[in-house]
Amino acid sequence: MPTTYETMPFHLETERLILRPWLESDAAEFCDLLAERGNGKPPVERIRTSIAEFLAATETTGIALLPIQRREEGDFIGYCGLIIGRTTLEEPEIAYELFQHAHGRGYATEAAGAVLAAAAATGRERLWSTVATWNTPSLRVLEKLGFQRDRVSLEENGEVVWLTRPLP
Repeated sequence: MPTTYETMPFHLETERLILRPWLESDAAEFCDLLAERGNGKPPVERIRTSIAEFLAATETTGIALLPIQRREEGDFIGYCGLIIGRTTLEEPEIAYELFQHAHGRGYATEAAGAVLAAAAATGRERLWSTVATWNTPSLRVLEKLGFQRDRVSLEENGEVVWLTRPLP
């Protein structure tokens, strides 16, 4: 297994989507997305700080969580990318979250498929994903992408399924 990896491409395009680096102007819409989790809307200044932290982390890790825009509409519908999360830089996690109005249209599968290809291009051999057991739609996306269940852990917010996928 290599100890250094290529930098992940930070601009990905699919038939319907564009994944690109964060802009400070994404902060307000990112706040709206996070508010859909039901824990209130975070202050926009805090999210601007988070965006700056994402960009700084990308500089050091070579992996990124990227905003998703619909190609035709040009609107921000969520994010998808690689994070260290509960795993390691050698075997990062794929993560995604979309506005509820964008659910059920295949956008998460399309975006995550592009991120899988980008991860493979870095020379990595395996990705992880962790998802709450109640999140059936997200588990379906991962299944479509070839992820296999590894284990279930109990965390403070409930049960989490750990899934993994070898990269070609």
